[in-house]
Order: sequence, then C-alpha cells, then structure tokens
Amino acid sequence: MNSIRVGIGVLGCVLVAGLATPAGATASAQPAYTVEEQRLERAVPQEILRRSGFDEVAPGFADALGAARSYAQAHRIVVREGSALWRRAVDRAQGRGPVEGDLSRDDDRPLYWARLGMTREVRGWEPEFGLGERGRAALLDALERTSRGQSDLHYPRGGKGMKRILVTGFDPFTLDRDVRISNPSGATALALDGVVIRTADGPARVETAVFPVRWQDFADGTVERTLRPYLPKVDLFTTVSQGRVGRFDIERTNGAWRGGFPDNENVSRTETVPVTDPASQPQWTSTTLPYERIVTAGTGRFPVYDNTSVTEIPAGGTEAVVRPDGPTPGSTARAGGGGNYLSNEIAYRATLLRDRLGLHDTLPGGHVHTPVLQFGAGNTTEVTDPEFVQNRLDIIAQVRAIVTAAADAHSRH
Repeated sequence: MNSIRVGIGVLGCVLVAGLATPAGATASAQPAYTVEEQRLERAVPQEILRRSGFDEVAPGFADALGAARSYAQAHRIVVREGSALWRRAVDRAQGRGPVEGDLSRDDDRPLYWARLGMTREVRGWEPEFGLGERGRAALLDALERTSRGQSDLHYPRGGKGMKRILVTGFDPFTLDRDVRISNPSGATALALDGVVIRTADGPARVETAVFPVRWQDFADGTVERTLRPYLPKVDLFTTVSQGRVGRFDIERTNGAWRGGFPDNENVSRTETVPVTDPASQPQWTSTTLPYERIVTAGTGRFPVYDNTSVTEIPAGGTEAVVRPDGPTPGSTARAGGGGNYLSNEIAYRATLLRDRLGLHDTLPGGHVHTPVLQFGAGNTTEVTDPEFVQNRLDIIAQVRAIVTAAADAHSRH
C-alpha cells in the first residue's frame, strides 16, 4: 500500500446489461455496482483476465450459482468457488499446474479482477427463491473472505518443530490513476502462502491473506476478525504493503489516524482509527519485529530502512509536526511511519490486537513497506513488460528474505 502522508455469457446464462445472469434467476433492474466493479469493464482489466485465463472465472461462477435452488446451497457454492479462486491464484503463483495465458505467474492482478467479476455476479443475482439484502451481504462477505485466503489459514496440527509465520498483503489500488497497477504485497502473499522456509531454528510455515483497500471494511473489523484466532498461535507476523520508491521500510511506529486519501471505492475518511473500546485506544503502537537485524541482513537489491519518523500534534499543541525520531509523550497521531492510509491502519490494528492479547513482549510483529512496483521506462500503456516482472519478482524474493531474517533473529532469543 503506497505510503500516503499529511498518500460471455456461458451456457445456462443470459446477458442482461453486460452481466451474466445465472440460469434459474430472474432479471431485474440494473444492480448498483460498486466503483471497483464498474472498473471491470475497462479494456485493461479485461486484457489481464484474458491473458491469464481468469476470464472464465466469473462466467463459470455465474453458471454454478444459477444451479442453486436454496440459500444454503448458494452459500455453499460461494464458499467453494471463492476458495477455489484463491487456491487457483496461489497455485499459479507457485508454479503448480499449467500456465494459461502469457502473463507471468507472479502476477496478482488476475485474482483481483476475477474476484470483482464474482462479486458483481452476486450483486446482480435475483434467484427464484428470493434473496434479501442481508442474505446477499452474507454471500458477498463469504466470497470476500474465501477468495482472499482469510479462511484458508491452516497450520499443521501438532507441527512439532515447525514455526508459524503469518503475512498479509493488499489489493492493487489508485486504479483511477493507472488501472494497470499491480500490488507487490498481494503478489508476495500468493507466492508465500503455505510455503515452508528454512530458519536458524528450523522450518517455518508461512500462511498468508490479502485485504481490500477500503476504509469501511477496516472499520467493520475485517483485520481483527481474520487475525485474532491466529496471533496467539504464531511465532511471527508481518503486514506488508507497497510504500516508497526504491526502498523497503520497517515501520517503527503506527498512528491512530486516518488521513483521508481515497480508497478503491473513492471514499475518504479523516478521523481517528475506529476500534472497539476506544476509551483504551492508544495514539501509537510499535513494531516488535527485530528491525535492527533486518536492516543489516542483506536481504536483496533494495535498501531496507528502520523508519522512525511520525507526524504528530504535540501535547498542548494545535499544529502537526514531523518527528524524525518518533512520537513525543502525550502527542496525538497524524501519521505513523507508514503514513495515514490503510497500510498504516492495518499495522496499527494488527499491533494493537497483539498488545490487547497480551503478546507485546513475546510475539514479533509489525509492518514492512515494499518499494513501489514500477513499469519499465517508457511503458505507459502495456499491462506488463520484462522490467515490471523482474521488479515484482525481486520484491517478492526480498520480502521472503526479510521474513526469514526476522525469524532467524527471533530464534536466537
């Protein structure tokens, strides 16, 4: 997540206003598609889907959904197909199965655009047995969770000698600026899900999930709901997002402030990060990742920094000021090291949850900002190029090395 500072139809379907309507459903007025879903009609998303083979996902899902004869059956189909999309994206990223299309395996964008095709099908579906808004919302929620790997965090039972690591990524974002954008944190999540890495203390299994770039989902508790069952069981966690050009940052401090930059629905929020029990909410949380070891570990081509800067309103003051060495006592947050967008917020929420679970002194966790994923020089129209692919592969490899270095440092304590 970029640091924002104080930034068709198939057999059994009929076509209705550009949407494949499942067989067994009744056509109704055009549904109100989300801003994200509306972008799906652009040429670039369609090209990404076609060149990855993921263009078949939404029509196939529509066909399966059209076979549902009850809400319970529809829910099972949504869970099955959402999980299948996540597994398909992970398998593609990790080299399992044949490659469909000519996009490189490491590309995270087919998952994002295929998911939107599926959510659009659910949003426009009017089955003969009837579907109220609460039921539709529950189907959409199940689809979001399963297709993001949030319900697929499985560590081996028992697992004697096997460490557990949790890593999260994000969807692409700022798509109205450039709809071709890929997010290296999401690509890293696909590349590392279920992977066993070798650490100084033995093997460690990495499990991953991807989160939306939407303020409301975070206010609704998607981060806490996903992470709460696992933080007491893992040995290390890190949230990951896209940050600054040409560098990695280990963000030392996270702030309780939303800076208002528009999300993927073009919605802005400028407010204190909304959490449960706000009376006990701190203005700041801190990383417990071994940042000193990470920045000196030689993890890859990009430099890695221990970023200590924040923006605060000092105690008794009224104006925001930048503090290069971190917050001062009693100050009010206006930006963490990672800014005041959703990258900062996921770091704040995850580390606050760690602390509220009483794990601050025992669980290494925090946020890693990757370099901005850039296209090759002069490429302003093509959806991919060799330099773009190499940059993404290098970032993925370096995140893996950073996670390994963090696990190595933790194992020495």
